[in-house]
Amino acid sequence: MEKRQQHLNRFCMDILHILTGAIVGFIIGLTGVGGGSLMTPILILGFQINPAVAVGTDLLYAALAKVNGVFFHHRQRTIDWKVVLRLSCGSLPAALLTLLMLGKLKRLGYDFEHWMTLTLGIMLILTALVVFARQKLLQLLQKGLHRQNPLITQLKRHRGTITILTGVALGFFVTLSSVGAGAVGTAILFLLYPNTRTVMIVGTDLAHAVPLTAIAGIGHWQIGSVDLELLSGLIMGGLPAIYLGSLVGRKLPDRILRPVLAFILLGLGLHFSLRVV
Repeated sequence: MEKRQQHLNRFCMDILHILTGAIVGFIIGLTGVGGGSLMTPILILGFQINPAVAVGTDLLYAALAKVNGVFFHHRQRTIDWKVVLRLSCGSLPAALLTLLMLGKLKRLGYDFEHWMTLTLGIMLILTALVVFARQKLLQLLQKGLHRQNPLITQLKRHRGTITILTGVALGFFVTLSSVGAGAVGTAILFLLYPNTRTVMIVGTDLAHAVPLTAIAGIGHWQIGSVDLELLSGLIMGGLPAIYLGSLVGRKLPDRILRPVLAFILLGLGLHFSLRVV
Protein backbone atom coordinates (compact mmCIF):
# COMPACT_ATOMS: atom_id res chain seq x y z
CA MET A 1 0.00 0.00 0.00
CA GLU A 2 2.82 2.36 0.89
CA LYS A 3 4.64 1.65 -2.39
CA ARG A 4 1.44 2.27 -4.33
CA GLN A 5 1.05 5.64 -2.60
CA GLN A 6 4.66 6.50 -3.42
CA HIS A 7 4.12 5.63 -7.09
CA LEU A 8 0.94 7.72 -7.13
CA ASN A 9 2.76 10.69 -5.56
CA ARG A 10 5.60 10.36 -8.08
CA PHE A 11 3.11 10.19 -10.97
CA CYS A 12 1.31 13.32 -9.74
CA MET A 13 4.61 15.16 -9.37
CA ASP A 14 5.68 14.16 -12.89
CA ILE A 15 2.38 15.46 -14.26
CA LEU A 16 2.91 18.75 -12.38
CA HIS A 17 6.41 19.08 -13.86
CA ILE A 18 5.08 18.48 -17.38
CA LEU A 19 2.28 21.01 -16.84
CA THR A 20 4.77 23.56 -15.49
CA GLY A 21 6.98 23.06 -18.54
CA ALA A 22 3.94 23.44 -20.79
CA ILE A 23 2.75 26.66 -19.09
CA VAL A 24 6.17 28.30 -19.16
CA GLY A 25 6.83 27.05 -22.70
CA PHE A 26 3.52 28.51 -23.86
CA ILE A 27 4.39 31.89 -22.31
CA ILE A 28 7.84 31.78 -23.95
CA GLY A 29 6.24 31.20 -27.35
CA LEU A 30 3.57 33.80 -26.65
CA THR A 31 5.85 36.65 -25.56
CA GLY A 32 9.31 35.72 -26.77
CA VAL A 33 10.74 36.32 -23.28
CA GLY A 34 13.22 33.70 -22.08
CA GLY A 35 12.14 30.83 -19.87
CA GLY A 36 14.63 31.54 -17.07
CA SER A 37 12.68 34.65 -16.13
CA LEU A 38 9.66 32.51 -15.28
CA MET A 39 10.83 28.92 -14.81
CA THR A 40 13.32 29.50 -11.99
CA PRO A 41 10.90 31.59 -9.85
CA ILE A 42 8.14 29.00 -10.38
CA LEU A 43 10.43 26.15 -9.33
CA ILE A 44 11.56 28.00 -6.21
CA LEU A 45 8.20 29.42 -5.11
CA GLY A 46 5.81 26.79 -6.48
CA PHE A 47 7.78 23.59 -5.87
CA GLN A 48 9.99 24.79 -2.99
CA ILE A 49 13.05 23.63 -4.90
CA ASN A 50 16.51 24.62 -3.74
CA PRO A 51 17.54 27.82 -5.62
CA ALA A 52 20.80 26.29 -6.89
CA VAL A 53 18.96 23.23 -8.25
CA ALA A 54 16.26 25.45 -9.79
CA VAL A 55 18.88 27.56 -11.57
CA GLY A 56 20.90 24.56 -12.78
CA THR A 57 17.87 22.65 -14.02
CA ASP A 58 16.46 25.68 -15.79
CA LEU A 59 19.77 26.37 -17.54
CA LEU A 60 19.70 22.93 -19.18
CA TYR A 61 16.00 23.37 -19.96
CA ALA A 62 16.77 26.70 -21.68
CA ALA A 63 19.60 25.19 -23.73
CA LEU A 64 17.45 22.30 -24.98
CA ALA A 65 14.39 24.49 -25.58
CA LYS A 66 16.32 26.99 -27.73
CA VAL A 67 18.27 24.59 -29.97
CA ASN A 68 15.53 24.38 -32.60
CA GLY A 69 15.37 28.16 -32.76
CA VAL A 70 19.08 28.36 -33.57
CA PHE A 71 18.72 25.87 -36.43
CA PHE A 72 15.80 27.89 -37.81
CA HIS A 73 17.69 31.20 -37.66
CA HIS A 74 20.80 29.59 -39.17
CA ARG A 75 18.77 28.33 -42.14
CA GLN A 76 17.30 31.80 -42.57
CA ARG A 77 20.79 33.36 -42.30
CA THR A 78 19.65 35.61 -39.45
CA ILE A 79 22.62 35.01 -37.15
CA ASP A 80 25.72 37.20 -37.02
CA TRP A 81 28.29 34.57 -36.03
CA LYS A 82 31.02 37.19 -35.54
CA VAL A 83 28.98 38.80 -32.78
CA VAL A 84 28.20 35.37 -31.31
CA LEU A 85 31.94 34.66 -31.20
CA ARG A 86 32.67 37.98 -29.47
CA LEU A 87 30.00 37.38 -26.86
CA SER A 88 31.16 33.81 -26.31
CA CYS A 89 34.79 34.91 -25.85
CA GLY A 90 33.59 36.74 -22.76
CA SER A 91 30.64 34.67 -21.53
CA LEU A 92 31.97 31.11 -21.69
CA PRO A 93 35.17 31.73 -19.68
CA ALA A 94 33.13 33.83 -17.21
CA ALA A 95 30.60 31.00 -16.84
CA LEU A 96 33.37 28.44 -16.22
CA LEU A 97 35.07 30.66 -13.64
CA THR A 98 31.72 31.23 -11.88
CA LEU A 99 31.12 27.47 -11.79
CA LEU A 100 34.58 26.87 -10.35
CA MET A 101 33.83 29.47 -7.68
CA LEU A 102 30.48 27.84 -6.82
CA GLY A 103 32.06 24.39 -6.68
CA LYS A 104 34.80 25.65 -4.36
CA LEU A 105 32.30 27.38 -2.09
CA LYS A 106 30.17 24.24 -1.96
CA ARG A 107 33.15 22.08 -0.96
CA LEU A 108 33.98 24.57 1.79
CA GLY A 109 30.40 24.36 3.05
CA TYR A 110 29.65 28.02 2.36
CA ASP A 111 25.97 28.87 1.85
CA PHE A 112 25.94 30.81 -1.42
CA GLU A 113 22.24 30.33 -2.19
CA HIS A 114 21.24 33.73 -0.76
CA TRP A 115 23.61 35.37 -3.26
CA MET A 116 21.99 33.38 -6.07
CA THR A 117 18.55 34.46 -4.87
CA LEU A 118 19.61 38.12 -4.71
CA THR A 119 21.14 37.90 -8.20
CA LEU A 120 17.94 36.31 -9.46
CA GLY A 121 15.89 39.17 -8.04
CA ILE A 122 18.12 41.83 -9.58
CA MET A 123 18.09 40.16 -13.00
CA LEU A 124 14.29 39.77 -12.92
CA ILE A 125 13.88 43.49 -12.16
CA LEU A 126 16.29 44.36 -14.97
CA THR A 127 14.44 42.05 -17.37
CA ALA A 128 11.12 43.66 -16.40
CA LEU A 129 12.51 47.12 -17.15
CA VAL A 130 13.80 45.92 -20.52
CA VAL A 131 10.40 44.43 -21.38
CA PHE A 132 8.69 47.70 -20.35
CA ALA A 133 11.03 49.93 -22.29
CA ARG A 134 11.73 47.84 -25.39
CA GLN A 135 9.63 49.86 -27.84
CA LYS A 136 10.74 53.17 -26.39
CA LEU A 137 14.35 52.05 -26.62
CA LEU A 138 13.96 51.17 -30.29
CA GLN A 139 12.40 54.57 -31.02
CA LEU A 140 15.23 56.42 -29.25
CA LEU A 141 17.81 54.39 -31.16
CA GLN A 142 16.21 55.30 -34.47
CA LYS A 143 16.24 59.01 -33.55
CA GLY A 144 19.85 58.72 -32.41
CA LEU A 145 20.87 57.16 -35.71
CA HIS A 146 19.34 59.97 -37.70
CA ARG A 147 20.92 62.66 -35.49
CA GLN A 148 24.32 60.99 -35.16
CA ASN A 149 24.04 60.81 -31.37
CA PRO A 150 27.51 60.96 -29.68
CA LEU A 151 26.66 57.97 -27.50
CA ILE A 152 25.79 55.86 -30.56
CA THR A 153 29.03 56.98 -32.20
CA GLN A 154 31.10 55.92 -29.17
CA LEU A 155 29.31 52.57 -28.96
CA LYS A 156 30.06 51.92 -32.62
CA ARG A 157 33.73 52.82 -32.16
CA HIS A 158 34.30 50.46 -29.21
CA ARG A 159 31.55 47.91 -29.69
CA GLY A 160 33.91 44.98 -30.29
CA THR A 161 35.42 45.36 -26.82
CA ILE A 162 32.05 46.24 -25.27
CA THR A 163 30.51 43.12 -26.81
CA ILE A 164 33.15 40.91 -25.17
CA LEU A 165 32.67 42.67 -21.82
CA THR A 166 28.92 42.20 -22.22
CA GLY A 167 29.58 38.50 -22.67
CA VAL A 168 31.59 38.45 -19.43
CA ALA A 169 28.71 40.04 -17.51
CA LEU A 170 26.13 37.72 -19.05
CA GLY A 171 28.27 34.65 -18.36
CA PHE A 172 28.50 35.56 -14.68
CA PHE A 173 24.89 36.58 -14.09
CA VAL A 174 23.28 33.87 -16.21
CA THR A 175 25.29 31.15 -14.44
CA LEU A 176 24.20 32.52 -11.07
CA SER A 177 20.53 33.18 -11.87
CA SER A 178 19.65 31.54 -15.24
CA VAL A 179 18.16 34.94 -16.22
CA GLY A 180 19.47 37.50 -18.70
CA ALA A 181 20.59 35.57 -21.77
CA GLY A 182 17.34 36.48 -23.55
CA ALA A 183 15.74 39.87 -22.90
CA VAL A 184 18.78 41.60 -21.36
CA GLY A 185 21.19 40.23 -23.96
CA THR A 186 18.91 41.29 -26.78
CA ALA A 187 18.52 44.82 -25.37
CA ILE A 188 22.31 45.28 -25.17
CA LEU A 189 22.74 44.05 -28.73
CA PHE A 190 20.15 46.59 -29.90
CA LEU A 191 22.26 49.33 -28.31
CA LEU A 192 25.54 48.08 -29.72
CA TYR A 193 24.28 47.23 -33.22
CA PRO A 194 21.42 49.67 -33.92
CA ASN A 195 21.62 49.24 -37.71
CA THR A 196 21.07 45.48 -37.50
CA ARG A 197 17.62 44.08 -38.29
CA THR A 198 15.54 42.95 -35.31
CA VAL A 199 15.33 39.36 -36.54
CA MET A 200 19.14 39.27 -36.84
CA ILE A 201 19.53 40.57 -33.26
CA VAL A 202 17.12 37.91 -31.97
CA GLY A 203 18.84 35.13 -33.90
CA THR A 204 22.30 36.24 -32.77
CA ASP A 205 21.27 36.45 -29.12
CA LEU A 206 19.66 33.01 -29.36
CA ALA A 207 22.76 31.48 -30.94
CA HIS A 208 24.85 32.85 -28.08
CA ALA A 209 22.38 31.81 -25.36
CA VAL A 210 22.42 28.10 -26.28
CA PRO A 211 26.12 27.36 -25.66
CA LEU A 212 26.15 29.66 -22.63
CA THR A 213 23.18 28.00 -20.92
CA ALA A 214 24.38 24.54 -21.97
CA ILE A 215 27.85 24.98 -20.47
CA ALA A 216 26.48 26.65 -17.34
CA GLY A 217 23.84 23.92 -16.98
CA ILE A 218 26.34 21.09 -17.44
CA GLY A 219 28.59 22.76 -14.87
CA HIS A 220 25.72 22.92 -12.38
CA TRP A 221 25.03 19.25 -13.09
CA GLN A 222 28.67 18.41 -12.28
CA ILE A 223 28.42 20.12 -8.88
CA GLY A 224 25.08 18.43 -8.13
CA SER A 225 22.70 21.31 -8.86
CA VAL A 226 20.46 19.70 -11.50
CA ASP A 227 17.36 17.50 -11.04
CA LEU A 228 17.27 15.30 -14.16
CA GLU A 229 13.81 13.86 -13.45
CA LEU A 230 12.42 17.37 -13.12
CA LEU A 231 14.24 18.41 -16.29
CA SER A 232 12.72 15.58 -18.34
CA GLY A 233 9.19 16.56 -17.27
CA LEU A 234 9.79 20.23 -18.07
CA ILE A 235 11.12 19.36 -21.53
CA MET A 236 8.21 17.02 -22.31
CA GLY A 237 5.70 19.75 -21.54
CA GLY A 238 7.70 22.75 -22.69
CA LEU A 239 8.86 22.02 -26.22
CA PRO A 240 5.41 21.44 -27.79
CA ALA A 241 3.96 24.37 -25.82
CA ILE A 242 6.57 26.82 -27.15
CA TYR A 243 5.42 26.11 -30.69
CA LEU A 244 1.75 26.42 -29.71
CA GLY A 245 2.40 29.69 -27.89
CA SER A 246 4.17 31.15 -30.91
CA LEU A 247 1.12 30.40 -33.07
CA VAL A 248 -1.28 32.04 -30.61
CA GLY A 249 1.07 34.97 -30.00
CA ARG A 250 0.82 36.07 -33.63
CA LYS A 251 -2.86 36.87 -33.08
CA LEU A 252 -2.61 38.71 -29.74
CA PRO A 253 -1.64 42.40 -29.32
CA ASP A 254 1.92 42.84 -28.07
CA ARG A 255 0.97 46.07 -26.26
CA ILE A 256 -1.12 44.02 -23.79
CA LEU A 257 1.09 40.96 -23.35
CA ARG A 258 4.37 42.69 -22.61
CA PRO A 259 3.18 45.08 -19.84
CA VAL A 260 1.41 42.22 -18.03
CA LEU A 261 4.52 40.04 -18.23
CA ALA A 262 6.73 42.95 -17.15
CA PHE A 263 4.61 43.57 -14.03
CA ILE A 264 4.82 39.87 -13.12
CA LEU A 265 8.61 39.84 -13.55
CA LEU A 266 8.97 43.07 -11.56
CA GLY A 267 6.91 41.63 -8.70
CA LEU A 268 8.96 38.42 -8.67
CA GLY A 269 12.20 40.39 -8.80
CA LEU A 270 11.23 42.57 -5.85
CA HIS A 271 10.14 39.49 -3.90
CA PHE A 272 13.46 37.68 -4.36
CA SER A 273 15.51 40.82 -3.74
CA LEU A 274 13.72 41.79 -0.53
CA ARG A 275 13.69 38.29 0.97
CA VAL A 276 17.49 38.26 1.26
CA VAL A 277 18.09 41.92 2.18
